[in-house]
Order: sequence, then C-alpha cells, then structure tokens
Amino acid sequence: MEKMMKMSGLKHLFVTVFMASFGMVLVIPGITDVTMSALCPGQDRCSLAIFLTGLQQVLIGGGTMVMMPLIGKLSDVYGRKALLTVPMTLCIFPLVVLAYSRTTKFFYAYYVLRTITSMVSEGSSQCLALAYVADNIAEARRATAFGILSGLGSAAFVCGTLTAHFLSTAQTFQVAAFMSMAATVYMRIFLKDSPQENSDDLAQPILKTEENSSLNEGEPSSSVQAFKKFPSVGDIICLLKSRVTFSQVAIVVLFNSLAEGGLQSSTMYFFKAEFHYNKDQFADLMLIGGVAGTVSQLLFMPMLAPIVGEEKLLSLGLLVGASSMLLNSIAWSSWVPYALGVFSIFAVLTNPCLRSIVSKQVGPNEQGMAHGCISAISSFSNILSPFIFSPLTALFLSQGAPFHFPGFSLMCAGLATMMAFIVSLMIRAAPPVPSNAGSDSECREA
Repeated sequence: MEKMMKMSGLKHLFVTVFMASFGMVLVIPGITDVTMSALCPGQDRCSLAIFLTGLQQVLIGGGTMVMMPLIGKLSDVYGRKALLTVPMTLCIFPLVVLAYSRTTKFFYAYYVLRTITSMVSEGSSQCLALAYVADNIAEARRATAFGILSGLGSAAFVCGTLTAHFLSTAQTFQVAAFMSMAATVYMRIFLKDSPQENSDDLAQPILKTEENSSLNEGEPSSSVQAFKKFPSVGDIICLLKSRVTFSQVAIVVLFNSLAEGGLQSSTMYFFKAEFHYNKDQFADLMLIGGVAGTVSQLLFMPMLAPIVGEEKLLSLGLLVGASSMLLNSIAWSSWVPYALGVFSIFAVLTNPCLRSIVSKQVGPNEQGMAHGCISAISSFSNILSPFIFSPLTALFLSQGAPFHFPGFSLMCAGLATMMAFIVSLMIRAAPPVPSNAGSDSECREA
C-alpha cells in the first residue's frame, strides 16, 4: 500500500477521493429527517417522501445511464483529470442550498438541483478514479489498488458519519459543502495527469476539430468535431459480446445494483417506521458498516485477492450481502440491524472485485469506456429499482398491506442479490487483454 501511495498521482487521487467522499457522507444520516420534516412534519411514515425518493432515483438513473459511458469514453480521449472536474464541481451546488436553509421551499430547490446535477455527477467520480488507478497500476496489483480506493471511501464514510454525530443539521450541510469545494480545488492543483493524458492523442482541447489529422492523411479538411468519438449503443453492445467474462459481470452488476437501489428506497424508511430510528441511530448503523468496510478493504482485500482471486471474493461478498438483507427483512428488534452491520466486512468486497475483473478485460485506452459501461448498467438498475421497491415499501408500511410483513421489500432485495451470487459462480478467471489490444478493434473486425 505504501508503495502505491508513493506512485505518481495516486497519493493525490486518494486524498481527493477521501475529501470528496467525506463531504458527501456527512449529509446521509440527516437527509431522511430533513426530507420527512420538509414533507411530512411530525410523522414517522410518509408515502410522499418514499415516492419522491424513488422518482429521483429514476431520473438520476436515466441520466447517468446515458452519461457514464460518454464521460468514460471522453476521459479515454481527453484525460481523466479534465473530466473529473465536471462531476466534482456539480456536486457542490445542491449542498450549498441545504447549507443555507432546510425549509420546504429550499428542500424542493435542493431536490430539483440535486436531481439535475446528479444525472451527470452520480458515479462519475468513482468511474474516473477507477480508470485513473488502472492507468497507473499493473494488472497484477489492480485488485489491491481498487480495494484501497474503496477502503479510503469507507474510511471517509466512517469519519463523515462520526463527525455528523457532533454537528447540528445546519452545520452538517455547511461542512459538507466546504469539503466538496476543497476536494475540487485540491484535485485541480495537485492531481497529476495519468500516463495516457501525456500522449499525443490527448494533447488537444475537447472542442478541437480534426482538421490537422485530416490534412496529415491527405484528406480534405473537415469541421467535424472530435465529438464523433462519443460511444454509441453499438459500441456498448459490442463490448458486451466480445468478452464473455465482461457479460457475466454485467449481469451480476444488474442484479446487485437492483438490490442496492432497493435498499436505498426502503431501508431507512423501514427502520424509522419499525424502530423509530433518528439521525444519530442512522449514523451509528452506518458507522458500524463503515468501520467493517474500511478494515476489510484496506487490510483483508490486499491479503486475500492475490491468494483467493477476485472471482471467489466476489461470490463471498454477494452471499454475505444477500444473507444480511434477508435477515434484516425479518428484524425483530432494533439491535438486529446493528449486529448484521458487522457482516459488511465481507459484503463490501463486491465492488472492488467487480471493477478489478472488468479492468482486465479491456485494453489501457478503454478503461474509461469499460467502467462507464458498468456504471451505466448500474444506473439502469437504479431506474428499475424505484418502480419495484418504492411501491412495495409504501404498501407494506401502510395500514392497507395485504399481509403483515414490513420488511417485504428488503426480502426482495436480498433475493435479487442472491441471483447475482448465482451468476457470479459462473465467472472464471479469463486471461487479461494485451496492452495493445482493445474491444474497439474486435468490433471493427466483427
């Protein structure tokens, strides 16, 4: 880990990720209370809040499904640092709104602004950070590097959640906005360009025409913009068809993200309705999971990945995650979610293992496209998820439920994760793509 931290660019990337994640995590424990206070004051159940959260997931998912492959591909062409500036800057504005006021009017302003900005920024920073790591780390050590990157995100989660305990709601959003600004400034000043960004292919502004390249090839000059390099649906389909392992990972991501979207739509509302959780109890629950995730990704992942392999660790993480969701769905006391939070030590291994497997299936000039494609599939699941889980959550937490099972939506999320686990058992380690190869060439040959 120390050797990786000393490598050019990675130290500053890790600091950037930590600061940005810290700012975003600060607001999570309190956002449920802010939403409920703005929409349904004095109530523990609020169908409007559940449906608005679901609608927001759908809109954000639709936007990110389109934007993730686009941003990833643009980063392959124009550089990670240039594209990373966009989502990090956009994340600041919604936080500033709630830092100023949390009344109903300002909440709706925050809701609209966050929905619009998240269509571009949601998941973009993670996607570009993963591609940046892949640019700077050899294939044999990528699983460890991705684990460290995720571990720093978990560490920021722990620090942000713990800090939220000692801040008022207003101070929470103010500090979060400041940290997001600081992370963006730090990244622009200190983060170095990745190796690909120093190549001739990237030594051009985004809006530069291809006149010079046309003249060099003896063709007439053209005003066609470099935006023709944008990915198409055909590019994504070809990428999925050309790699069997990549296609299997895509299916795992589809089901796993569907389950994670279900948790986002239902977990906090379920715990608030059943056990009357408040801001501090949500923070405690997140803190337990964050500590377990940090230990797992910073210590266990670097030790186990080279020995066991990403494929087996992926299956283990999915199995534990599914079991935890199923048990939470029948939680009989307020302490049960706390006890199950410890199992995050295995469940959090899922994402870095998925990303490590993906990074080995494409060439160095398509890391952004590949990770963007996976993020787009995840976003597609986030579109579907609210249509499934928001109505289920609202129905089974209401007085008109067909039968008494408040955690029914959590059980469905656990079953979706179990489907992802079954598919993960079929994934076999495939030989990495040579550094001079990529899926684009295979698509052209096809």
